[in-house]
Amino acid sequence: MTPKAGGSCSTRECRIASELSDVARARELVLAHGWNATAYQIVNPGMAHWFAPAGDAVVGYTDWSGVRVVAGAPVCAVDRLAAVAEEFEQASHRSGMAVCYFGAEARLEAIYRGAENHARVLLGAQPVWEPAHWPAIVASSASIRAQLNRARNKDVSVAEWTAARAEASPELRAILGEWLSTRGLPPLHFLIEPDTLSSLRDRRVFVASRGERPVAFLVASPVPERRGWLVEQFVRGRDAVNGTTQLMVDAAMRAVAEGGAHYATLGLAPLSRRAGFEEHNPLWLRGLLGWVRAHGRRFYNFDGLDAFKARLQPERWDPIFAIADAARFSPRFLYAIAGAFSGGPPFVTVARGLVRAASTELRWLAQGRS
Repeated sequence: MTPKAGGSCSTRECRIASELSDVARARELVLAHGWNATAYQIVNPGMAHWFAPAGDAVVGYTDWSGVRVVAGAPVCAVDRLAAVAEEFEQASHRSGMAVCYFGAEARLEAIYRGAENHARVLLGAQPVWEPAHWPAIVASSASIRAQLNRARNKDVSVAEWTAARAEASPELRAILGEWLSTRGLPPLHFLIEPDTLSSLRDRRVFVASRGERPVAFLVASPVPERRGWLVEQFVRGRDAVNGTTQLMVDAAMRAVAEGGAHYATLGLAPLSRRAGFEEHNPLWLRGLLGWVRAHGRRFYNFDGLDAFKARLQPERWDPIFAIADAARFSPRFLYAIAGAFSGGPPFVTVARGLVRAASTELRWLAQGRS
């Protein structure tokens, strides 16, 4: 952003320039110290940033209902993690905000394990692969090979696109629009920001085409300190056939392995029990999440996502936590997390989802009668 003559700029211009500068600083720190699988996502649109006074750390977060909901964990050198988290919490408290780390992994969890002033809950599990082992996994799995062959037999192939080509592609935006129209809820944000196509620098994009026409795409973001990649999105259009997603994962795994990656994940499977630890959740939360798992399929098929990732035979499942700076994890923190993702009152988002689901079912009924 170029200031106006005389070195001044309008309030809006100055704000935009400041935000762009913060994103650039955050990106540099992520590329230097990003260890959490979600680290790169703090440069997504709508994320606020706090920088350590020493300039060597950043926290990506959003504020909701008096809680600062953090994307994963502070991004910094591992020997600074405890100190940076304390600095950030103190700064947040001075602003009247509590803190909740959403998507925390082993490093941060180890710092607060057993702490009286921090409470953790299990969110689910995250599947992990060593990309170099992927060809052997495929060779030993008849079910994976069957899915790959199913897509290939329908003339589906996968190619990696440059960031510039993907950002400028109206076909990929159309696929994203089709995919979003099938979701049970309105578009969510925070760590599942759908509009990655606007900023693909540092990311890798693998596009599935049927013949010459794109039908799906996969976006992977870097996890630099682990020399790895997070599959941030796999988006299917209406014309994507069975096996398309598996074929994109196969192409991505082989490509990142060739590039020397040692870590790959498809991200959090919410509510998954595959990593254990669920018994540590408070009773009220176990009951609520059990209800969501059983009755929330209208909005999100948690069990289906978990099963899909499991069928790709991950080499391990890492537990993923939410950690609050309080003696107990209260419903207040869960409400703030929901608000961070919905970008507004969660109950309004659910209501909109119900309206969307009802209109979709009515359309299906009408189509069935015609």
